[in-house]
Amino acid sequence: MLFQEPGLAEQAKTWQFLELWVDLVLFPPKVLMLIGDRDGTCRIFNPGADYKLIVSHSSYEAAKEWLLEDEYERVQGQLLAEEGL
Repeated sequence: MLFQEPGLAEQAKTWQFLELWVDLVLFPPKVLMLIGDRDGTCRIFNPGADYKLIVSHSSYEAAKEWLLEDEYERVQGQLLAEEGL
């Protein structure tokens, strides 16, 4: 498994779910990944920029509000770590 940034190896062990969020105003749509950890923190990464960490929040609600403020829309469903990704 490849990790681009220091600390990502540890985060890979603690993530609980991931969601994809898109900005449909742009074309092609801009995609961000919200990754929720078991401790409740959420991080938002940009897969289009080598998975650069954009922002970290202490809760899912705070991360969701940040995305909604920038008019991102959540892609239906979550991918769960326990499902073997």
